[in-house]
Amino acid sequence: MNNISFKEIMHQCKDVLMIAGGLIIFAIGYACFILPYNMTSGGVSGIGALIFYVTGFQPSYTYFIINVGLLVFALKILGIKYTIKTLLGTVLVSVFIGLAQSLVTMDDGTMYKIIGEEKFMACVLGGLTEGIGLGIVFLSGGSTGGSDIIASIINKYKTISIGRALFMVDIFIVSLNWFVIKDLETLVMSYCMMFIAINMVDYVINGSRQSIQFLIVSEKFEEIATRINHDLERGCTVLDGHGWYSKQKRPVLLVMAKKFERKAIFDLIHQVDPKAFVSMSNVEGVFGEGFDPIKK
Repeated sequence: MNNISFKEIMHQCKDVLMIAGGLIIFAIGYACFILPYNMTSGGVSGIGALIFYVTGFQPSYTYFIINVGLLVFALKILGIKYTIKTLLGTVLVSVFIGLAQSLVTMDDGTMYKIIGEEKFMACVLGGLTEGIGLGIVFLSGGSTGGSDIIASIINKYKTISIGRALFMVDIFIVSLNWFVIKDLETLVMSYCMMFIAINMVDYVINGSRQSIQFLIVSEKFEEIATRINHDLERGCTVLDGHGWYSKQKRPVLLVMAKKFERKAIFDLIHQVDPKAFVSMSNVEGVFGEGFDPIKK
């Protein structure tokens, strides 16, 4: 049995707490800004909303039942590890949706509209909260099941990306709102809410991984590298460069850093060699020691 370090245990606990927090945010957005305004989100939560509007059956129950059925079907295809992780997320989402919905349901069974009749604001807030919540969950390695399962199965056997498969499934589910509510404004708001949520998911995931890459050419590269190692505690890699015009060897420093460290690095380079040639670019993600851990 492999020994698990205290640091790894703490990191896993942090991921669990982040996933739970993301699911709570998602459930609040769904129960407080989507259900009271008869809008429909994508995925199984959207199916749950449609069934709720027609029959009054609680969406938290629908969410759990459909996901369990999908997981049983997908167990052999996607593996036991994915199934267990998704099942835990499904249970938590179902519980949190039920709790959040109970808080905004009045004694007569109607749902309280927190921001009155401002359907557009509900659309925006619903998309923001759902997107932020899902982004946190995905960033921490969690899964909410639903259309994720369908998209993963499609991706396994067809040459189509998970993102595109999810988009196609969600568009179909949201479109069903017209046949249930029969209100064009609500349908359009549902589409807008879905697009806001999708973009917020991307923003949360990519925004937290904003890193920068420096390529530094300087005759004082050794001093710059030493200062970056010592003062900023960042690693440097020396690449063998060759100036085509000068026909001379030009060592190039490669430095990966967080975006907020940009000014400190520029200040340091300017102090050591104001004439240094520096190229900086954004990178989508950096994984490894000092950055994001590599997810299995």
